[in-house]
Amino acid sequence: MKIIGYLEGTNPLLLSEVVAKGYGTMPLSNGWDNHGKFVGHISKGDGLSVVIGYLHKVMPLPNQNMDARDVLYACRIHNIPVLLIAPKKYHKKVAQLLGEQGEMLTLTDPDELPAKLSEIIGE
Repeated sequence: MKIIGYLEGTNPLLLSEVVAKGYGTMPLSNGWDNHGKFVGHISKGDGLSVVIGYLHKVMPLPNQNMDARDVLYACRIHNIPVLLIAPKKYHKKVAQLLGEQGEMLTLTDPDELPAKLSEIIGE
């Protein structure tokens, strides 16, 4: 069974749809919101196929000595794709903010999220 990890704020209708299709979901926390399992503590054993979340959930405050790469470190080392949601008109700026994240990270507009998710999980 494929399992979708999601950060707080992810569209509940989309999550209900993936459950209805037979997938599992796992709430994840960015470390500040206590929404679910801390994304930094995920492991291969969690069986996540993808992590979904809004951009602001992985961006630390400017005065913190870390960045989105640090928040998503466990996803990188376990090769778990990440779908970050941000309005398409800001994707170029967001790419600059995120720096080099490799192929594990995909930006998607909220309207394109269902199609991108299907693409990543192989529907």
